[in-house]
Amino acid sequence: MAWNGAQRAARAPQAAGRPTALVGRRAEREAIGGLLDAVRDGLSGALVLIGEPGIGKTRLLEYAADRAAQVRVVRLTPVEQETGLGFGALHRLLRPFLDRAAVLPAPQRTALDAALGLASGLPADRYLVGLATLTLLSEVAADQPLLFLVDDAQWLDRESAEALAFTARRLHADSLGLIFAVRDGAGDKGLFDALSTQRVAGLPESEARTLLTSGTRRVDPAVADRIVVGTGGNPLALLELADALTAEQLSGIAPLPDPLPVGRLLEDHFQRLVRALPPATGTLLLLLAAAPSDDTGLMWRAAGRLGLSARAVEPAVAAGILGRGLPTAFRHPLIRSTVYAGAGAGERRRVHAALAAACDAVRDADRRAWHRAEAAEGMDDQVADDLEAASERARSRGGYSQQALFLSRAVDFTGDPDRRAERLLDAAQAHLMSGDATAARTALDLAGADLRGPVMHIRELRIRATAQMFRIVVADVPAMLMDAVARLGPQDPGLTWELLREALHAALVAHDRVQGTSLAGVGAAVAAAGPAPDTAAYGRDLLVAGLARRVAEGYQHGAPVLRTALGLLRDGHGSGRGIGDGNSPFAVMLSMACDDLWDVGAERELTDRLAAADRDAGALYALSITLLVAARCDLWDGRFTEAEVRYAEFDDIAADTGFPGGGDINRLHLFALTGREAELRAAVRRTEQMTGMGHGLLHLLARHALTLFELGQGRYRQAARHARTVFEADPPACGSLVLPLLVEAAVRTGDRAAAATALARLEERAPLAGTPWALGALALGRALTTDGDDAEKSYRESVELLGQVPLALEQARSRLLFGEWLRRRKRRSDARTQLRAAYESFDAFGAVPYAERARTELLATGETARRRTEETRFALTPRERQVAAMAAAGLTNVEIATRLFVTTSTIEFHMNKVFRKLGITSRRQIPRAIGEPGSDPGASRRRT
Repeated sequence: MAWNGAQRAARAPQAAGRPTALVGRRAEREAIGGLLDAVRDGLSGALVLIGEPGIGKTRLLEYAADRAAQVRVVRLTPVEQETGLGFGALHRLLRPFLDRAAVLPAPQRTALDAALGLASGLPADRYLVGLATLTLLSEVAADQPLLFLVDDAQWLDRESAEALAFTARRLHADSLGLIFAVRDGAGDKGLFDALSTQRVAGLPESEARTLLTSGTRRVDPAVADRIVVGTGGNPLALLELADALTAEQLSGIAPLPDPLPVGRLLEDHFQRLVRALPPATGTLLLLLAAAPSDDTGLMWRAAGRLGLSARAVEPAVAAGILGRGLPTAFRHPLIRSTVYAGAGAGERRRVHAALAAACDAVRDADRRAWHRAEAAEGMDDQVADDLEAASERARSRGGYSQQALFLSRAVDFTGDPDRRAERLLDAAQAHLMSGDATAARTALDLAGADLRGPVMHIRELRIRATAQMFRIVVADVPAMLMDAVARLGPQDPGLTWELLREALHAALVAHDRVQGTSLAGVGAAVAAAGPAPDTAAYGRDLLVAGLARRVAEGYQHGAPVLRTALGLLRDGHGSGRGIGDGNSPFAVMLSMACDDLWDVGAERELTDRLAAADRDAGALYALSITLLVAARCDLWDGRFTEAEVRYAEFDDIAADTGFPGGGDINRLHLFALTGREAELRAAVRRTEQMTGMGHGLLHLLARHALTLFELGQGRYRQAARHARTVFEADPPACGSLVLPLLVEAAVRTGDRAAAATALARLEERAPLAGTPWALGALALGRALTTDGDDAEKSYRESVELLGQVPLALEQARSRLLFGEWLRRRKRRSDARTQLRAAYESFDAFGAVPYAERARTELLATGETARRRTEETRFALTPRERQVAAMAAAGLTNVEIATRLFVTTSTIEFHMNKVFRKLGITSRRQIPRAIGEPGSDPGASRRRT
């Protein structure tokens, strides 16, 4: 059955005047209405509409715009052909507001200027760009609520998508709304997964029939039923089909096409409409499809080069393909993509050549290079060189996915195998910098056959290893990097040391799951190489060497080096911004060294400095790892609420960065100490699943957490079993910390040999470490394994030493064990003193198993211990607690907002809730209300 294409043109006025009332869509309208209400009330929101082409996403965006009374509406429709132009969509979106950029803090302003090509400088950090976007839009929304509507969001360039997704996730009380329409199955890079989503499906039959029969058209009921079923309720398919069918077909006199033109056939329908237009109009439509929709100057310059006049748009407007009010805009995004996909290759090249010629060689150099590439055929070194130059400009702006795309396109025009391999390696590195490890591996695989010489192979191995680490698959990473070291030889000591440091980091994480080499073997290689003295990073590098000697030669050789390194770092040698790097965040190794030496003071101080530097630089991935280390310090000091605040911030950052290591596996020790057994065992099961990916250390940390849990429950045999696993593996991260726990479990189960073995290791290590925690743990171990006056002296020594450092939990555990010993010796009064102090501490911390154990012991002395009621401060959410603690430390709302990567209005919102929940009226009252002495994580003394 033939299509009546001419009738479509004749009925164009009707098509243009289709019913404006939105049919159905109750759930979608409610979601949009709720978002708009929130924006008008000073809050914020984001919504992602997902559905197949033509399902009504664009119409819902129009509905949102129509209902946005008192709200400023900004629209953006990205173009598929320009997804490679990094930050291009963001620039178009922010262009009307850049005159307000002066309000941005200096780091954000610098990052945004670099990203948008407004100033030269270091590559922009993508998260600082996201924060600058958030800050700028929040500033504008303070004058009038803002609503951003982004259609076809799947065509956003990655950098712009990351910035907008970051903004959307960080919104809270900013009078700002974002609605994204994403084509189902087209891929949105996973960046919008954490946002509220509304799936847009086909209309129900009754509503689809209402839409089909709206307006002046008459449709036979049987025909309507056939069309509704055949289109699946797709609104665009319904309307286009009704417009394309003849009056006889709609009335049932003439048969309908079989099958009905939906899905791909709907695109064929649009292509038929275009082919029915004059050739000049078809060429102009292709030009519009290939050009940016908001640069009409470029489009008309290119049209002039093709000999096209402005009158060529008129047939397309009459046919309903272009809008009447804006004759250079397609009526529907699907028509744009259909026009471009349906054009012949030669015609597309001709149009791109015209666009390239119309681009300014300086101002639009990147776009010019891209269009020249789209217009070229076969190998072309000049085109490849232009694309590589564009990739360098992209890198200078921090547009790493754009850099990778330009380089990958340059490869298509590169004939020389060596240059091809180099460009693929550069593309792989750029993909990795953008967070796309899968694309990086693909580029490396493509480069494989052309790799020549040790330098290329070393680069390939290092990039592949880093991609594995990003995917948290670490088992074979050390072997890859050691292979790179062997290929490099003695020619570049600096690079050799970097490779060895990364190999050691991966081997420490994998521990006994290392494949292709061993932890001891890697440690020996690092120890043999040694750090270069008198460098800015000497303290950091010496710590790496100390860990290497620890795992290769033993504790007695590693501990003195680690003590020296920590001293240098605390004195400022290799701290701050130079303390870590992107491939192996230094907080990981720092934590291992400090825990191995029981040096919580150094750990707290240095992680505070690391976190401050990470926040200033917008280095979210490095910050997230530092937060996990700081959370463990909080746990040892009984600050469980503060630890949960850090874990929550880590989860936020993991969502922002796409890092797959978030979730409850990081809360193992919190679950253990708070007695949340079901959550603990679920997290432990996850760690067991991850051992296949090479996470041997995580398995041992889980055993350490289980040891603490079982001791709290008084299940000493289970505790001893878990502790022995850690003892035998002896990882720096918890091999020393487990020693007093194993002594306790072994003594309680009557295993004197195991207790003696653990104590012997404590006797060897504690004096080498020399810290109050180490010596306090040793005193506790001696107390547990002796009796009489010597035991009492050791218990008192342990309590006193542990009180010298921020280890309130450990001191309370020591008091508990001392009190239990005193009770067994019938010294009830003395026992009550220790047990009461232990119970009150555990109860205040929320260490439920240990509080119950202390309470039971107190009852045995004849004293009743009351369970405390939940205090007001625990009604605060983790974010409210964090904001309150920073305010208690004296930070202003602006300073808090900067450190937490949110807006000032969001902090004001949280502070209002803090005041209401705590029943206070002044910031000066916050410290007492939340139980803080005036310092907090993230501020002042503990600036993390």
